[in-house]
Parts: sequence; C-alpha cells; structure tokens
Amino acid sequence: MALRGQVAAAMAAVVSPLVFALAVPGVFPAADAGTRVSRPVLPQGKLLRTGKPPSPRGAKLWVNPGNPAAKALVTDRSLLPGEAMLVSKIARSPQSNWLTSWLTASTVAPYVAGKTKAASSAAAVPVFVLYNIPFRDCGLYSAGGASTNAAYRAWIRGVAKGLSGERAIVVLEPDSLAGIDCLPEAGQADRYALLNDAVNVLTANPRLSVYLDAGNARWKPADVMAPRLAKAGLGRVRGFSVNAGNFDTTANEIAYAKSINRALGAAVPFVVDTSRNGNGPWAGADVRWCNPPGRALGARPTTQHPDPLVDALLWIKTPGLSDGSCGRGLPAAGVWWRSYAVQLARNAHW
Repeated sequence: MALRGQVAAAMAAVVSPLVFALAVPGVFPAADAGTRVSRPVLPQGKLLRTGKPPSPRGAKLWVNPGNPAAKALVTDRSLLPGEAMLVSKIARSPQSNWLTSWLTASTVAPYVAGKTKAASSAAAVPVFVLYNIPFRDCGLYSAGGASTNAAYRAWIRGVAKGLSGERAIVVLEPDSLAGIDCLPEAGQADRYALLNDAVNVLTANPRLSVYLDAGNARWKPADVMAPRLAKAGLGRVRGFSVNAGNFDTTANEIAYAKSINRALGAAVPFVVDTSRNGNGPWAGADVRWCNPPGRALGARPTTQHPDPLVDALLWIKTPGLSDGSCGRGLPAAGVWWRSYAVQLARNAHW
C-alpha cells in the first residue's frame, strides 16, 4: 500500500499521459534531456547473431484470422463496400497479438498455445506483445496490469507455458522502461526485477525472439535508454523494439535505434513498429500522441529488411484500435474504431 501511495504521488507530476501501446514523446523531458550516462557494459558485437536468441529474419509472419479488422468485416453490417476494401488492407496484414490483463495466469497459457499452434499450422511466426506490468501506464489511459509483483511473475510463467517449444516473436512491455520515471525508487527497482525475471523465463525457450521496448526517438535520448535496456536484461534477449504505437518515420526510428547501439557499444538487432507511421508524426502539439488525425498505415510488416540490424518491420500497435479518449470523448483505449481504421488505410501509400 505504501508503494501505491508513492506511485500516486509521482503520477501527479506527469503532464502528458501514456496511451494504449503508445510511446509518448516528451513525457519527462526535463529530467533526462541533458543527462549523460556511462556506457553500459555489453559484449562488443556479440548481440548481432543468428544462433541463440534466434533471428526472425526471413520468417513468414502470421496473419491472425480473428484480428479486429477481420472481425469487423464480418460483424459490421454498416460497412460500405469502399470502406470494407480499406479495412481488408488491415485485416489481411500480419499484426501483433496483445496479451494483457484480461488474460489471467491460468487462462493465458491455453490462449497463447492456441495462437501459436494456429500460426505453426500456417508455417508462420506469430508476434505477441506482453502488456501486463504492474502500474502499467502509470495509472493513466491504459492503467492496469497485474495487481502484484507475484501475480505478474505467475502470469509470465503462464505465457511461457503457452509458448513452450514454439517459435514466436515477443515484444516485452511497451513503455515500461521509457516511462519508468513515474515510479518511486522502490517501484523502479521492482520493475527492473520483473523485467529481468520475464527475460529469464521467456528465453528458456530457445525458439523465441524477445525484444525489450526502447520507446521512440521523440521520448528519451539514446544515452538514457541504453543503460535502462542493459539493466533490464538486454544482453540475454534478441534485441529491442522502437516506435511501439507511435507515428515517427521508419528512417528516424532506425537512426534512433542505431544511436542506442552506439551508446551500448554493441551491435544489437531491433524491430520497428510501422503500423501507423505512413505519414509520420502529427505536427500539431495538442493531439500528436493520441489518435492524431491524418495518419496512415506504414510499411507492410516484413522480416526481410535490407539493413542487417533491422530484424523486422512489425505492426506492433493494432491499426484501428483507439489510443484512448484523449480528453476528446473518443473511444476508450483498445476499442475498435472503424472511422480511424478507414482513415489509416485510405491514407496508406500502398
């Protein structure tokens, strides 16, 4: 209870909310903008590898036939033919499967097992996003997560059980490191311990490609994110993810990821979220981080990017799901929003 009180006090200083699967730019700029840290100690060049952890390069990414866009095509009777064609652009594309608080430690294993088996039968690799860390989103739009540290550890073991022996890509806890500032010192120590435990449990499966989340280029400087990633267990996973849920351009995020590598002093592979970055970030200040208008689907997901450090371009954020109400009466975080989905698809450059 004392920790929860400290978290509540720390949250009062947050000026811009995090949103569902969204790395928000500039949430805590004053604390970190001028910070310089010593370089983390990681094996020089040893993290760019094709053995363990495995590279997903060249893998066929799984298209979940039950993704939100596919469901909308079946259930939304008011879809006009032109809108249906646009929504189908999302429905037929590989995208992540989010594992969150609605799955318990006991129900997450059979759920994940069902998805991995379906993907395996299609000779494809599924992408899972684990989003259930305690004090998730610092109690804001996507508040929630496991109620206790022990509950989270049990949940992670349920996820690992469902993934047992199967090949998959796992993005571990978007925003959890970039947004760790909202937690008091004890809460931050707990978060690092939980992430390290999750890394240990997940990497026991040699067929998983696990990525810790590194936020995005408009949030934390590379020399701030590098030691956080190292402290959370980066040396034991495949790499890290950037731009999760955000709108920054792919080129800018690749440059950011490489600046993290320079800070680490190691060649660490990474994945980039291109789900909604086809038109880049919104120029206006008011809504740039929460359901901004005029955005577009980005590049199609692929595991065959020409840059050897880019393991994949992924749709980590599910296109068409709202970031939250944004103080504008919009659909709640994680709710399918047809008009926004149609806009994203219509504005895509493909």
